[in-house]
Formats: sequence, structure tokens, C-alpha cells
Amino acid sequence: MGSRPTAIAVVVALAVSAAAELEAQASGSAAPQRPARAFPWDQRVKEATRYAKRRTGSVSFAVIDERRRLRGFKRGRQYSSASVVKAMIMVGYLRKRGVRHRKLKGSEKALISPMITRSDNGAASAMYSRVGPGGLEKLGRAARMRRFEADEVWGGCQITAHDQAKFFYRIGQLTPRRHRKYALGILRRIIPGQRWGIPPVKPKHWSVHFKGGWYPGGYGWRVHQAALLRRNGRRLAVAVLTEGGPSLSYGAETITGVTKRLLRGYNAYRRPEGGPGK
Repeated sequence: MGSRPTAIAVVVALAVSAAAELEAQASGSAAPQRPARAFPWDQRVKEATRYAKRRTGSVSFAVIDERRRLRGFKRGRQYSSASVVKAMIMVGYLRKRGVRHRKLKGSEKALISPMITRSDNGAASAMYSRVGPGGLEKLGRAARMRRFEADEVWGGCQITAHDQAKFFYRIGQLTPRRHRKYALGILRRIIPGQRWGIPPVKPKHWSVHFKGGWYPGGYGWRVHQAALLRRNGRRLAVAVLTEGGPSLSYGAETITGVTKRLLRGYNAYRRPEGGPGK
């Protein structure tokens, strides 16, 4: 006789629990998911650093994550810019008072497009004559660069991985709204022969806006690349600078190797709480 009320109570409790679970599922408030794992940036930077130290010559890199945190290796070391600075020349020109609020002329696009997509040196010199070292210094201050130094010769400007990662992370905001879509589009349309380095190992489904630079100097090749990676409003930035390698292909391989180790498995992690930085 004493077991019957207990059995009834158990049945009622199970029914209430089942009903609550069904109600939660129907309302979309089922049991909360486990929080997303944090991406192991510190471990990835260590892996990329070990790789960089094994390469011939000097290697520096910097990465800015979705919370605007910057990490890297020898990220404050200065290098002559080679063609990486052409992205700054473009933005510096688009920010000029007489350019920023009007439609670009065909003659202007005829210089900007080959300067970026084909890394045309003649077009870069023509554009630099309009921007000048002062224009690049002004842009560097707006981008909050720490060790950028403009030079009379554009390829001799001094850059760091730290500053280039910051510049590419904020390149959208630094470009006037009227020209933003154009500038970011140009940086996506680099010709196939120059899409080495970061693009082959970017996370799947992310777009890459980038510029590379290379020059066979007296102490070996300088081979650099910096990029903004975007996906549905999310942002990452990577810059890898090298000097003293035996060839362009060796430098490109170094950039690929560093980036591959930095971003390995990135798409397995959900967006961190708080979303992308501003």
C-alpha cells in the first residue's frame, strides 16, 4: 500500500521533466551549448616562431586576432618595404583632400590597378609622386604605426610586421568610404602569379585582401606580404616580413609556412564572445 503513492510521484516527475524539455526545445532554449573553445593563439605563435627560426635569413611576423590582440615574433624589426608599401600609397592617395569625396578618374584607376594587381613599379612611382613621403607619414600616424619611416624612394620606406598588420587590419576604416569597396576589391584581384604566401593557406571561406613585395638585395632576397582576412564581418590580419633568403620562392615558402602554422585549424573555432574588434 505504501509504494503506490511513491510510484505515482515518480511518474508525475518524469512527465513534468519531459514536458519541460519539449517546451525548451520548441522555444529554442534547449540546454545551453558548451562555450566555444578559445583558439590556441599562444601555441600557434610558438609553432610559427620555431619554424621561422629554422629559416635562412631574418623572419618577422605579426597577427591580429578578432579581439584586436596582436602577437608575433620580432614584430618591431625594420625592413625596407619593397612593394608592400604600394598598398599604403594607394590608401594615401585616396585620402587626399581633392580625391577622397569624388569619383576616381579613368586615368587614376589606370595607375592604381596595375600598381596593386600586377605590382607595376612605373605606376607606383607615378602615384608616389602625388602622395610623397609626407603623405605616407601622415597615413602612418593615422594608422598608429610605431616605426614606419617614409623614404624618397618608395621601396626604401622602413616597415615592421607590427605596423603592417595594424595597417591591414584597419585598412577599411583608413580608406574613405567612397573608395573603400574599390580599394578592398583591388587588393583581392592580385594576378595568379603573385598569389603565393598567405592566400594558399588562408582559412576556408575567408576572403583575402593582400599585397606582397620582393627584391633581390645585396644580403639576399627581401620577400614580404601583409593581408586582411575577412568573413561575414569578422577580421584577422597577418604580416610576414623576410630578408636574406636565397630566392623569391624560398621567401614565399617561408611566408606560407609561418601563416599555415598561425592559422592551423582556425575554422574549427567559433567567433569569440564579443565579436570582431572595431
